Amino acid sequence: MSVQKPTTLVLPGYLGSGPGHWQTRWEALDPAFVRVRMPDWEHPSRDVWRRTLAAALDAVDAPVVFAAHSLGCLTTAFWASQYASAAQLAKVAGALLVAVPDPAEAHFPPDATGFAPVPLTRLPFATIVVASSDDPYGGVPFSQTCADAWGSRWIGIGARGHINAESGLDDWDEGRGWLASLAAGR
Repeated sequence: MSVQKPTTLVLPGYLGSGPGHWQTRWEALDPAFVRVRMPDWEHPSRDVWRRTLAAALDAVDAPVVFAAHSLGCLTTAFWASQYASAAQLAKVAGALLVAVPDPAEAHFPPDATGFAPVPLTRLPFATIVVASSDDPYGGVPFSQTCADAWGSRWIGIGARGHINAESGLDDWDEGRGWLASLAAGR
């Protein structure tokens, strides 16, 4: 019996992820990486985004891992903790949650609605939270609080801004390794 390679659902944040972003680069490297296309990247709504995530998951055969960035992390947390069905959760092997934004931060997008308060309950699958020490959208203490509450492994990567295209990560092999560890169930 062969083991099916997981599909990676890519969950960008506010405005999506442009050409130099590690998420976009990962999609170009592997056809098993599928972007979840939100209906409105400029006016994120928790309810619209979590429904879009659920529909994308329903369209994919198991297993699935999430590669989430910024508001994609909050979308994942809300969906998993408050809205997911048992059948949907059974498909998910894990989630890489990168640059979790704090809705209380001054830089949080004012057009994003419904993302506060952040659910602080254990998530029902393996997760890794990756944080930068100088992320203007979410500080280390906030990301550690989320990681502790969600039951996540927390990884700090130093001063890398919002861990986006401007962070100079290119294909970000280290991040892909963490994602692969989730897909392998480790």
